[in-house]
This record gives sequence, C-alpha cells and structure tokens, in this order.
Amino acid sequence: MNDKQKKPQKLKARLPRGFVDRTAGDIRAVNEMTAKIREVYEHYGFDPLETPLFEYTDALGKFLPDSDRPNEGVFSLQDDDEQWMSLRYDLTAPLARHVAENFNEIQLPYRTYRAGYVFRNEKPGPGRFRQFMQFDADTVGAPGVQADAEMCMMMADTLEALGIKRGDYVIRVNNRKVLDGVLEAIGLGGDDKAGQRLNVLRAIDKLDKFGPEGVALLLGPGRKDESGDFTKGAGLDKEQIDKVLFFVGITDYAESAQRLAELVAGTARGGEGVEELNFIGALVTSAGYGPDRIKIDPSVVRGLEYYTGPVYEAELTFDVTNEKGEKVVFGSVGGGGRYDGLVSRFMGQPVPATGFSIGVSRLMTALKNLGKLGASEVIEPVLVTVMDGDVEAMGRYQKMTQELRAAGIRAEMFQGNWKKFGNQLKYADRRGCPVAIIQGGDERAEGVVQIKDLIEGKRLSGEIDDNASWREARVAQETAPEADLVAKVREILAAQAEDRKRAGGNV
Repeated sequence: MNDKQKKPQKLKARLPRGFVDRTAGDIRAVNEMTAKIREVYEHYGFDPLETPLFEYTDALGKFLPDSDRPNEGVFSLQDDDEQWMSLRYDLTAPLARHVAENFNEIQLPYRTYRAGYVFRNEKPGPGRFRQFMQFDADTVGAPGVQADAEMCMMMADTLEALGIKRGDYVIRVNNRKVLDGVLEAIGLGGDDKAGQRLNVLRAIDKLDKFGPEGVALLLGPGRKDESGDFTKGAGLDKEQIDKVLFFVGITDYAESAQRLAELVAGTARGGEGVEELNFIGALVTSAGYGPDRIKIDPSVVRGLEYYTGPVYEAELTFDVTNEKGEKVVFGSVGGGGRYDGLVSRFMGQPVPATGFSIGVSRLMTALKNLGKLGASEVIEPVLVTVMDGDVEAMGRYQKMTQELRAAGIRAEMFQGNWKKFGNQLKYADRRGCPVAIIQGGDERAEGVVQIKDLIEGKRLSGEIDDNASWREARVAQETAPEADLVAKVREILAAQAEDRKRAGGNV
C-alpha cells in the first residue's frame, strides 16, 4: 500500500458564466459617467438611497416562488428560518419595499436615486450578462403627470451632461392608458378578456424583433418561427389587428392625434391617456424641450405589462457598426414609466410612483463609441525605486513617497525584489510610470536624488543611436536636492501634460 500522500489537485481558475471582471479602465469610466449622472439628479432635488442586494423573494413581485426552489429569473437561497431570499432583479422593487416599510417616516413626494448591481438568473449570451449595473431615479407619492414630464426632462439633461448632443438622442413618450383604451375600443375590455389582453401586450412587445408583419401574425392566428416552432396568437380579427397596428405605428403624434382620439372615443381610460400625453407634451414644450428632445410616440411599448400610465424611453439615434460590420442605430439606453401598483402591493392603498432606469453598461458602450469617456487623465504613479534594503534607506524611500502623496501626486515605493534594479525600471515601463526617483548610497550621503523623466527618456531612446548623443540628452534625468523633490516632480509632470496637450492627447 502506498502511504505517500497524493499531491493536492490544482484548482482551476474560471469565471462563472454570465459574469465579468472589471478592469481599472472600466471602473474609472463607470465612475466618471455615474458622477455626471448623479450631479444632474442632485440638481433636480433627488437624494441617494441604498438598498441591500438581497430581498425576500416574495417582495420582488413578478418572480414569486411557485415551486420548491423559486429560481425562475432570480438567484435564490433559503435563510435559516426557511424564508426564501433572492438577489435583487432590479432597483425598483427594493424601493417599493423600502417606501412601504418606512412609509410613516418618509416625506412624500419621495424623490430618490439609486445606483447598483442587479442580477438575472437567465441564460447568458453575447452582451447579455447575469450581473449588471443600473442607475435609477424615482418619485413616489406624486400622482400628477407633471412628475413624468420632469423625469423625461431629467433624462434629456442627463444625456446632454454626458456629452451626447441634441440630434443624437430622443426621449420617446407613450401612455399605457391609451393602449388600454384602444383594447377596450376593439372589444377587449372587462375581466373576462384579461388573458387575451395580456397576449396582445406580449405580441406588441415583439414589434422591434418581428416588425409589423410578425406582430400581425401574433395578434391573429399565430406565428411559426424559422425553426418551425409555432406561437399561438391572440386571436384578433383583421379590423382589430389594423387598429392595434395603427396605434403602435404612429410616428408623428401631431398628425395622428385626431384619429387616435377618435379611436379611443367612448373609453374613459383611453381618453384620460390621450389627455395625459397632451399635458406632458405641453409641459415639456413650455420648458423648452421640443420634439427634437422629447417626443410623444405611441410606438413605445416597453414594459406594458408593468406600467400603469406614461412610459418613456431614452433612445440614441446615431449609427454604430455592429459585430457583423453593419451600420445600425444604437437604440435604447434606458427608460421607465409610471408604476402606481408596485408600492400598493405592500400598502393596501394607492401609492403613485414614477421613475426611470439607465442601463449603465449599455450607456457606457455608447459613450465609448462617441469618444466621450476616458477623456479625464489618470496619471500612473511616480515610482520611488529601492537601491538599499537597510532600515535607514527604506525609511528615506518611504518618506519621499509620503511627501509626494501628501502633495497630491500619485506615488508608490517599489515593493518587489529590489535587488535587481533593472527589474524596477521594467516594472515602471510596463506600469506606465511617468517618473522614477532613484537614490543610492552616494546620493543619500549628499542629500540628493536622481529624478528620471521616463516619458521623455522613452521618446529620446527612439531618437538617439550613439552614446555621445545620449550623454547630450541627459535632460531626461537630473539630480536635485531632496528638499526640492516635490517641486521638481511637479515640474516634470506639468511638462508631460503640456506635451500631451500639444499632441492632442497622444503621448
């Protein structure tokens, strides 16, 4: 028998499917973007709120547990008291829970914004992740559609604050009540038609994917896809289908408003929806937001199962090249609407609410396409090299590092194997350090340091081909008294910044 211990098996490093690691560049880009969004929200009088990543599963609303393990769409676990908890699916359901739980302490209207990760237990795919960031703003306790109009204006201001110019975006606005009126007008009102109405909503929601022809099939007998799978339709007749398609096909509200009003005439909910759309249009126009920025557009069909009144979507209208090399319109980067029923689930009384959500990752992709992110410089740290490892020398190196940091200069003291000095300069090169500080025993005895301009040195090394020329070009490295360290480093960093400016940002 072999008593020799088996060698422990090496663990394989692997990233879970549907999740990504974020690099320094991505993190800084998100921070830069969210800071600008936050500034707009704060100007509008909204305050921050943070809710936990986990909520009790039944609080998430749409994804209630209906089996032994309620994991349809959400990541869930059972607590030690046998209650199911789930990672939040969005930021709105946690807000509704927070408002209901703290209703007596909250000042209504309650205006708040939240940024954070949400989680979807769905099959991952290209550009489809199980964890992603959203940035939401909501007003709870404001029944009038002036709150919805303000949300649309804030969305427009946010996009412009991020550098997206007018003409490259539009905020499109619709109203769920108008569609309810259309459905009632074609004979789908009443509780007994609820299932058929839901099928109509789901068919309309496929407009972007299948186009009017595909939606017409889903509204009627049904649709067979390319694989041969058949989806049963909502069973509407041709006249009913034509009226629904007219509604979602409106592109110029002003031209179609009269016919739309006639279509929903006699339906209280439809008439109310048309009035609300007109009111929002008048409010935003009065505030200087024309149809080039905020547009009444009944073709917006996002979240029609969820929203109870106005719905709105922020769409970027410029072209980008997709992975197939095709020119396509970038499309939606966020949206929202009125959801008067969500807080009411907890309260047993009406609590009006409206809000919108920005998809941070998608918007970041758009800003990168426009060259609007990464403009703010991140200078890599000045490297204080280590020539000697005794306590006195190390103390001097650390003191220099702290002096640079105290002066607001990014700096680090080399923490690797200091005995191979060449490796320190290789590290500085790979790291992109702008300056290296060098002090050996001789310099220490004289109270001076060598300051090496690594950016200038790199440039000169490509221009100089003999030792004589190199000696003449020693401006890339100079000796300075320790007391002048901070001033000299600042001087070099300022010169490098000026070089970048002259080169248009390219070193």
